[in-house]
Amino acid sequence: MPLTRQKIVLSIAVVVLLVLAMAGFRIVVHPGLHASTQHASVPADGAEHLIATIRARHHLPLCASQLHLSGLPSSGLRLEDAAGGAVNLYLRAPLFPGRLRISISGRGGNLSIPITFLPSVADTFADGTPDFIRLHSADDRVAFRRWFVALVDHAADVTPAQLPPEITDCASLLRYAYRESLRQHDNRWFAQFPDDQPIHLSSVQQWTYPDTPLGLSLFRTRPGRFAVSDIIDGTFAQFADAKTLIAANTFFVSRDLSAARPGDLIFFRLLETDSQYHSMVITSPSEWVVYHTGPIDHRPGEMRRVLLSDLLQHPDPRWRPTPSNPNFLGVYRWNILRED
Repeated sequence: MPLTRQKIVLSIAVVVLLVLAMAGFRIVVHPGLHASTQHASVPADGAEHLIATIRARHHLPLCASQLHLSGLPSSGLRLEDAAGGAVNLYLRAPLFPGRLRISISGRGGNLSIPITFLPSVADTFADGTPDFIRLHSADDRVAFRRWFVALVDHAADVTPAQLPPEITDCASLLRYAYRESLRQHDNRWFAQFPDDQPIHLSSVQQWTYPDTPLGLSLFRTRPGRFAVSDIIDGTFAQFADAKTLIAANTFFVSRDLSAARPGDLIFFRLLETDSQYHSMVITSPSEWVVYHTGPIDHRPGEMRRVLLSDLLQHPDPRWRPTPSNPNFLGVYRWNILRED
């Protein structure tokens, strides 16, 4: 039976497609995007999570620059090229449960991925600090350290009349600098220092005090693993003395000063007298410490900045930060800076 013209054309088209396929060519009929998940559930822990892997349909190569995102501020979403011509979508979770829809467009297609943020009670290090306030990124940890040191140094530089009234001893200096390092450092915040030059430092991005499930109650008041009931039963508070700060809000690093980094703390406990705890801030690991003396002989006490070399030769050996001194407890670091 003779072939019709239509059958001849169709046969030729099939042969051409087979030849192109054998030569490694792909024929794109319907461009678009495909995600590895249709819905994502992640903990509301402030950490960055891989939400989905995005691919172009029909095995076309795809790169991050070809995609556009919407659904969160740009700081909360990130695209990264992956193996095999795919793109990974990362999201920094908020601290509160809720829902969100992320829209992805590009390469001739659109995707919409709903995300559910689940309450997080994780405490990776079992130290009582919930993962949702730990600073998960290296940039945020650096930002916190820089602000903490800057605020402590500022307290040592100003006159007693300019010192924030709440700073009356070593623990209150730590509480003040810790809290204010986690604030949003905007014009309103800087207005409290009208006579000072602004501090040009990046702020922590993961969260801003007091906008967390803990609210104003930033400091843990007793040791123990974190439980959701801690948020409402008084386990966290705005106040913590030096003993509480060392026991429930920081972790031991070393009794060797060489392990210290800017923003780390050193603690002493005066065993020979009334077992008082005292803290100092290391602002430069090889040079300086800053602290408040606390009341002295019924007087208010004062801020001091001391060379570490001088402290190591302190006339009272109880204040020497050396491993041989039983009053020296060692170098400690804030729990929110703890990392794997």
